[in-house]
Amino acid sequence: ILHQKTKWLLNLWTFFIVLLFLLLLYITFSPFMPKEAGFVLSVCAAITVIVLATRVRWIAYLNFRQKWTALLLLLLTMAYIAYFSFTIFASFAAWEERNLSSSLLPLNSFVIVLSFFVVVYGIFSFLVMIFNLPTSSVLEQKMEEASSFQRLSQSIQTEQSEESVYTILLESSLHAVSADAAWLEIQNQERKQLHALRITEAESQSIASLVAPSSDAEPVYLSHMKGSRYRSLLQVPVLVKGEPLGKLTVLKELPNGFNKEMIRTVTNFTRQAGISIENFRLLEEAFQNERYKEELKIAKEVQKSLLPQKPETDPHFEMQAFSQAADEVGGDYYDTLRLNEYQIAWIIADVSGKGTSAAFHMSQMKGIFHTLGQLKFEPKEFMITANMALKYCLEKNSFISAAYFIIDTQKKQIIYARAGHCPILYYSSRTKTAGYFKDKGTALGMVRSARYKETVYMYEIDYHPGDVMVLYTDGITEAGNGREEFGYDRLSAALRQVPHRSAKEIQAHILEKVYAFSGTANLNDDYTMVIIKFMNQPNRDKTV
Repeated sequence: ILHQKTKWLLNLWTFFIVLLFLLLLYITFSPFMPKEAGFVLSVCAAITVIVLATRVRWIAYLNFRQKWTALLLLLLTMAYIAYFSFTIFASFAAWEERNLSSSLLPLNSFVIVLSFFVVVYGIFSFLVMIFNLPTSSVLEQKMEEASSFQRLSQSIQTEQSEESVYTILLESSLHAVSADAAWLEIQNQERKQLHALRITEAESQSIASLVAPSSDAEPVYLSHMKGSRYRSLLQVPVLVKGEPLGKLTVLKELPNGFNKEMIRTVTNFTRQAGISIENFRLLEEAFQNERYKEELKIAKEVQKSLLPQKPETDPHFEMQAFSQAADEVGGDYYDTLRLNEYQIAWIIADVSGKGTSAAFHMSQMKGIFHTLGQLKFEPKEFMITANMALKYCLEKNSFISAAYFIIDTQKKQIIYARAGHCPILYYSSRTKTAGYFKDKGTALGMVRSARYKETVYMYEIDYHPGDVMVLYTDGITEAGNGREEFGYDRLSAALRQVPHRSAKEIQAHILEKVYAFSGTANLNDDYTMVIIKFMNQPNRDKTV
């Protein structure tokens, strides 16, 4: 009675207890109390009993099995009350024959009230339980469906893979419609996966051949299927983002085994499973993106560490180097190595592609540069040997453009070879002109045979005080403003404006022109630039 009690119900129950207590007092002092008082108390108690008898909410919380148990207990209780009442009233009849009924009348009233309370509440509970039995199993089924929906919804948080979602979908659908067997066919990356329950794979394939092809978005229902021990088949597509992922098939051995409610239930299960799979994939994609960002961060640190912290310098020229990575890790690389007192080797390279693979190939290029540089190879021999080394570790579609220089301060000469890299921009202090070297060369990794030596050339030029050499990667010339690229002409024009300045000032001026043209300092590609300005006399206060 007090299940899910309220303040009003507690007050009514207290009132009923008080009435019973007053009836006991009336019995005790009946010789001194008017008979009307007992009648009034009995009537009030009876009315209260009827109101309290309607408090049977607890029945709704019993399952089907518990309700049958409660019905049995109620029948036993009613039988006991009937026997108890018969015994008591038989005793009253015997006492009445001995003229003792007048003294037993108050006790009779109390027993009647108690018996009335138990009988009325028992009858109410019995009837309500009887009428709730037909809906009890349906309610339990709906609760099981809700629980299955919850499992599917939470599978993204608790399970480790899509496979677990498939298992939950298969089991939930089979139990929800009381099917005899089921299987789930998933089309994933051009291969089929079959998850079966209470049926073999061979039998499922045999039954699948009996189903005519249909739209991937509509359920298929066969109510009188022939050629199999199963007579009813329901096939519902599993959709992810509106695209078919697979099909769920449930089977029954009886004909007309699925009604509209069952079809709707299985459809809802597959729809929820599709949402869970979609969410799982989105979560997996988010994890992958987070992992990629972490790898990208590491790759950027690796790329930064591969660039020289303090390049080799010489009092005969001043040098300024600058390298900026784009949002995605690229493969721009420059480095220096002193060969002897008068010679310094320079290299600038650009690895094709982006990401960690580009940074990896960049590290390979650094190792090759320092290894071959110490062997004091001439630029052409350096390129040929580097190409032989890289052909074993570069991917099929990868290559590295590079330019390798040896600056000889004793001969005032530059010896170099260019392997498909951006043409060198050179300002001559004698002619007061700036232009690009007319040279040739194929990128490393483009020709992976001995014929590569026929595609690379070595060049020698003499430098003079005041000359400026600009080395750069394609991120500079390909910087765009949405309509056109910065290009080679603007780059040479920017150099011609400030050839008399220091290497640091020249570099700052060129970058300012590039940023002003593109409208941003965040270019879409890596950009690297090295400015070398040759001095009139040895410069002891050079800037690096």
